[in-house]
Amino acid sequence: MDDQAHAARTTWNLLHDWWSMLPRDKRSLAAADAAIRQARKEIEWLAALPAQAAQAVLKAYAQAWRNCWDGRAGEPVFKARVRELMSVDIPQGRDLHIVRVHRRWGMVRIPLVGRVRFRWTKGLPVGKHANQENRVTGARLVRDALGWHIAFRVQTLELEPEEHMGPEVGIDVGVAVPLALSDGSVYTHDEWSTKKEQATLIRLERRAARRKSFRKPRERTSRRLRRTYDRIQGLRARAKRRHLDWQHQTTLAIARTYGTVVVEALQVTSMVKSAKGTVDSPGRNVAQKSGLNRSIAQEAWGRTVKLLTYKTTRYGGVLYKVPAPGTSQRCSTCGHTTPGSRESQAAFVCKNPDCGWTGNADHNASRNVLHLYRMGLAAIPAAGRAVVRRAGRVKPATAR
Repeated sequence: MDDQAHAARTTWNLLHDWWSMLPRDKRSLAAADAAIRQARKEIEWLAALPAQAAQAVLKAYAQAWRNCWDGRAGEPVFKARVRELMSVDIPQGRDLHIVRVHRRWGMVRIPLVGRVRFRWTKGLPVGKHANQENRVTGARLVRDALGWHIAFRVQTLELEPEEHMGPEVGIDVGVAVPLALSDGSVYTHDEWSTKKEQATLIRLERRAARRKSFRKPRERTSRRLRRTYDRIQGLRARAKRRHLDWQHQTTLAIARTYGTVVVEALQVTSMVKSAKGTVDSPGRNVAQKSGLNRSIAQEAWGRTVKLLTYKTTRYGGVLYKVPAPGTSQRCSTCGHTTPGSRESQAAFVCKNPDCGWTGNADHNASRNVLHLYRMGLAAIPAAGRAVVRRAGRVKPATAR
C-alpha cells in the first residue's frame, strides 16, 4: 500500500507538470489519459498503482481544476512527500469483496495487495443488505501517523427528514468555554492529551531539536530523527482524533435537540494573524497573541460549524450565521454596548445605569447571537451534502 500511495502521488505530480508545460489548445482528458498509460508502461514502479486508481488520480486532478475555475479553491499544486497524506482511491466497489468476520473486524480485498483486515466501526450495506440502491461504491485508503485507514463510499436511500420542531438556540464559540448556548448550557472538554503524553511530547521535541542541531545543511535526516518525528506525529494525531470525536458527539447532540441553530460568521483566518508587525512598526504583546492564535486553532471553530451544517440538515433543522462584531460587548438585556462591560473572560457587567445586568460573558454573547437572528440579520450557509429537506420525498444521499 505504501508503494501504491507513492505511485499515486508521483502520478499526480507528473500529470501536473505535463499539464502545465503543454499548450492550452492541446490539453484534454483524452491526451492526459494517454500520457498516464504511456508513463505506466515506461516507468516500471508506477505499475504498482492499479489502473483504476490511476484513472481516479486523473479525475481528481480534473476536478481540482474545475474547483479552481469556479472559484471554490486555488490552483492544483505539487504534492510534496513530507506534507501530503499518503492515499489511494479504489473507485470500483465491486473490487472490494467486503466480508464481516465478526462484530469487530471485517475483511476487504485491496487490488494488487490482497485481503486485509479492518476494524468494523460502522454498518455497511454488504451481503444480503446490499442492492442497487444501497451499496458500497468505492473506498479510499489513507495513511496518517497512526497507520493505514479505509473509508468506504456508500450510496443509500434516505427518507428526507421532516421539519425539526425543536427550540431555537444561539451558540458562542470560545477558548475557555468551547461552546456556550443561549439557554445556559455549555459544552466543555478536558485536555486532549494526558499529562503523561504531554510530558512525553515535550521530551521528544527536545530530543528532536538536539538531534537536528547536529545535522549539517542539506544532509539527509537520520533514521533516529525520523523515528522521533514519527512518535511526535503519533501523539499529535491521537490528540486530534479525540478532538474530532468530541466535536462529532457534541454537534450530533445539538442537531438532535434544536431545530434552529445560530452561530457567528467568524473570519478565523483574520483572527489568527500574527502580531509581529514590521521592522518599522513592530507589534506589541506578540507572545500573548501567539498563544491565543494557537488556542483558537486548536479549537477548530470552522470544523465545528461545518459539522453542525450537515448534521442539522440531516435531522430536519437549519443553521444560520449572523454578523459577529459586538456580540461579546453588547448587553443581551438592554442592548447597550459600553466599553469595559466585559470585565473578565467569564464575567459581564452592563455599564448602563438603567440596567446593570450581570452574568456569564459567554452566555450573554450567545443570547446576542440568537437576538440578531430574530431581528432578521442572518444568512443561511450552503446546505449539507447528505440530505436536502423536501417533505415527503426520497432521494439518494452519498456519504463517506
